[in-house]
Amino acid sequence: MAPADRRLPGFLSEIEAWVSAAALALMVAVPLIEMAMRPFHGPGIDNAPLLVQHLGLVLAMFGAVAAERHGHLATLGSDFGSNFAGPKLLQAITRGGAALICGQLAYAAARFVASEMEAPSVLAYGLPIWVVQASMPLGFALLGIKLGSRCSTRLGLRELAAIGLPLLGAGLSWAFDGRALPLFPGVLGLIVLLLLGTPIFAVLGALALALFWTDGLPLASVPISHYQITVNPSLPALPLFTLAGLLLARTGAAGRLGQVCLALFGSGPRGAVLAAAVLCSVFTAFTGGSGVTILALGGLLLPLLRQSGYEEQRGIGLVTSASALGVLLAPSVPMILVAILVKVPIQQMFLAGLLPALVMVASLLLFGGYLRGTVGVGGVRPPVGAALWAAKWELAAPAVAVGSMLSGLATPTEAAALTAAYAMATTAFAHRELGFTKLGRALMDCAQIIGGVMLILGMALALTNYLIDAGIPDRAVEWVPGVIPNRWLFLLALSAFLWLAAALMEIYAAIVVLVPLLLPLARHYGLEPLHFGILFLAAMELGFLCPPAGMNIYFAAAMFNKPLAQVAKAVAPAMGAIFLGTLMVALVPGLSTWLPGLLA
Repeated sequence: MAPADRRLPGFLSEIEAWVSAAALALMVAVPLIEMAMRPFHGPGIDNAPLLVQHLGLVLAMFGAVAAERHGHLATLGSDFGSNFAGPKLLQAITRGGAALICGQLAYAAARFVASEMEAPSVLAYGLPIWVVQASMPLGFALLGIKLGSRCSTRLGLRELAAIGLPLLGAGLSWAFDGRALPLFPGVLGLIVLLLLGTPIFAVLGALALALFWTDGLPLASVPISHYQITVNPSLPALPLFTLAGLLLARTGAAGRLGQVCLALFGSGPRGAVLAAAVLCSVFTAFTGGSGVTILALGGLLLPLLRQSGYEEQRGIGLVTSASALGVLLAPSVPMILVAILVKVPIQQMFLAGLLPALVMVASLLLFGGYLRGTVGVGGVRPPVGAALWAAKWELAAPAVAVGSMLSGLATPTEAAALTAAYAMATTAFAHRELGFTKLGRALMDCAQIIGGVMLILGMALALTNYLIDAGIPDRAVEWVPGVIPNRWLFLLALSAFLWLAAALMEIYAAIVVLVPLLLPLARHYGLEPLHFGILFLAAMELGFLCPPAGMNIYFAAAMFNKPLAQVAKAVAPAMGAIFLGTLMVALVPGLSTWLPGLLA
């Protein structure tokens, strides 16, 4: 917490966290009220879907401010800057640069809101939409102030940086808005800032601003893109499913599901390996972040593997890599995002990922060598019936999440709200493990996770929109077929390219930037959107393990208190195995398309 924050009362010092948590709670409540009133054909809540979408905007902006306070804004994770500067200077450069950029984004967002005020639309109950949209310039301004305050600990200098840097950024935007400026110096500076550890959203946002600036286009185009993706009709499912996963991860659900796996697979080394792979995959699908899975399950699974006689180094590699595999399982947040971008129903994307997810888990265990040498006698095997009964509520959660959508009883947003409410009810009343304090903390933490992610998504979409308007996908469709003559070579080249992209880009930025750019090319070679989307996600699983953007290895190094090089060495076999699994998903389209076609 910043020094300035310590002088505020407890509630005020985290007011942005409370605001974002309240928005998330309302996002759960509004769809549930709509579902409850539907059989009675009542009027319901005024403009409920749009209201939930704009609550997502409030959640995203204030959650991002809370994420900054607690150091949860994603960076590249590189140690590059430590070779050239001390930690204080490094923080001053990276946070100062981000504060300047936030000032520019706040100005651009204010221009967007001002244009909306000229012809205001009503959101619900007479509330103009621009009032909610004003959370964007306010949020970016608060981010700039907080980032600027990190530049120094000296009284006076800290306040000067907190106010002066965002104002300087806003002033530069005002002075040069609509004027064409040279691009190369700005891009070079942004690359340096990224390598030094500047938050990813700031670099993406500045790059988008620079591109629009170069062509003399309005800077408001960047916050417009952020607004568009934040209020997308399917986006509210992301924080709601993430909340459900966090509630399950922070109660005894992991232990109960672990007992089920041991009862089914055995308590020897092989059973422990299978239990770890299944549990990590399932929890990542619900929590939306493999890093969250490592933090939630690492302390449970690594001792379990050691006690079964499994080697610690291999156990670290297994837990770290298996936590990346839930991306292809419903209700994975990246899967929802890809479904939105390739314009296929979320239900079909969930079905399309099931068989490829099994292939990826099998590839990890077999080609990664994690099952080798696991024949051995374990401890007492838990009774299957007792383990299944104890975990009955957790085992039913996927049925609630997916079944409510496939049955047509709920929209994706309503299904996500229902799943979050189900997780609250079962952990609070069936198991009595969730109190108000733990629920409040889960709401705040979920808001921080989603706030940080949504900032990246919004800035990445602005960059993508510029590239699409510049005709980059059309040029690729014209050029690539002349170099890569057939579909099979294209699939191999695409898999290799996505592996490289996954290593260099944060997964959400990669999805929003690359999916719209590559989809026209994939269509040209005859790939169905479902197949392309699943292939993209399978390749992105490698990104969790590859430095410099592979966040799993950083989480694992912190969780298991091991050197980063040791963790990277532990996951090396898994990287090759996951790449082989990706090739199978690429070369066998039926893995992705058969099940959705069967149930269509």
